[in-house]
Amino acid sequence: MTHNPHSHGSQCGCDVTPERVDMARRRLLTQAAAAGAAAGAVAMGGSAATAATAEARAQYADPAEPGLPQIDMTITPGRTALVVTDPQIDFLSEEGVTWGVVGESVTEQGTVDNIERLFKAAKAADMPVFISPHYYYPHDHKWDFEGTLEATMHSIGMFDRLGPLNLENFEGSGADWMPQYKKYIEDGETIVCSPHKVYSPAQNDLNLQLRKRGIDKVILAGMSANLCTQAHLYDLLELGFEVAVVRDATAGAKVPEGDGYLAALINFRMVANGVWWTDDAVKRIANAV
Repeated sequence: MTHNPHSHGSQCGCDVTPERVDMARRRLLTQAAAAGAAAGAVAMGGSAATAATAEARAQYADPAEPGLPQIDMTITPGRTALVVTDPQIDFLSEEGVTWGVVGESVTEQGTVDNIERLFKAAKAADMPVFISPHYYYPHDHKWDFEGTLEATMHSIGMFDRLGPLNLENFEGSGADWMPQYKKYIEDGETIVCSPHKVYSPAQNDLNLQLRKRGIDKVILAGMSANLCTQAHLYDLLELGFEVAVVRDATAGAKVPEGDGYLAALINFRMVANGVWWTDDAVKRIANAV
């Protein structure tokens, strides 16, 4: 499988073009410089490289006077797991097909490093870790109808594999894990669920795997904020789980239609059992041992 992030043409409407990628990268360099200048003014609890930048924290700050009750979740050892959606190259790497639209948000939030911090914390605490991946096989490209982003994902070859039993050309492809996550995901302990196909875990075995391990509380992270991560939040809540979302261990697309990360964050605040920063989540996981 040849992984070409620009082979989809212009008809998909996603505007993932070489020019847009170059523009995004230039913006990211500018933002990185600004973040470096501001980092010293922010107490983050972790290193500047692994926490949200001052600029992003201000842009997405919680309201000073919330209008809704402030709910929280307590980690219970043996009943709590880390669930990560789509920790894959196509979402989180500059080589991925979506970087032109998600790269700015991923960089602002420090998403790649923050997900790794959660993996490390969970493994150190012997907390179960579950991955809900996203794969498309050739038969998935023969669907009779699609939503807007389904059509986009299919047209750009996002998460494509040659088949459910075929790993040819999988290594290093857009469907593969981010390289720095492999030591956590492929340690023989992490549960890799069957793939979800649209956004939520309604069609994979995540619920079954969680229930079979006695899990009823979930720390949720991964990609992308207003799509698969949010859909997993809703589905798990409907199934009776408590769910805390790690707000800077996810990110979203920024497109003319709107800021996907902001849209998700608003909904996280309204429905989740907790909305945590990675710094807070890591401390809570460590203290719950």
